[in-house]
Amino acid sequence: MSYLLDSHVLLWWLEDSPRIGSATRKILANPDVRILVSAASVWEIGIKQALGKLHAPESVVDLLHEEGFEELAISGKHAEAAARLPPLHRDPFDRLLVAQARLENLTLITHDRAIEAYDVAMLMI
Repeated sequence: MSYLLDSHVLLWWLEDSPRIGSATRKILANPDVRILVSAASVWEIGIKQALGKLHAPESVVDLLHEEGFEELAISGKHAEAAARLPPLHRDPFDRLLVAQARLENLTLITHDRAIEAYDVAMLMI
């Protein structure tokens, strides 16, 4: 199985937060499991850093590679699919993650209950 991390899950992993339970930790630490991070999450984190709303590592991209995670680029198909989603969640970054997870057959790891409204494979932490 392959997983896509929501932005907050990535940050929690990088800071070794206890918000990530042991079952999810085993998944994320397993080198045989494919873990992806969307360019949308990197962008979201950078925007929040620039606005002073978030303290995060300087280069999230370098750290995600150090962790053995893969980058997931944003394609035109991802953007179209996100735009076509019903307006059940107002956050454009999360809508893009839902679209990517659906199109790429990924399980989205999140703590955001609003995402449950979409038909997407999820691991809720």
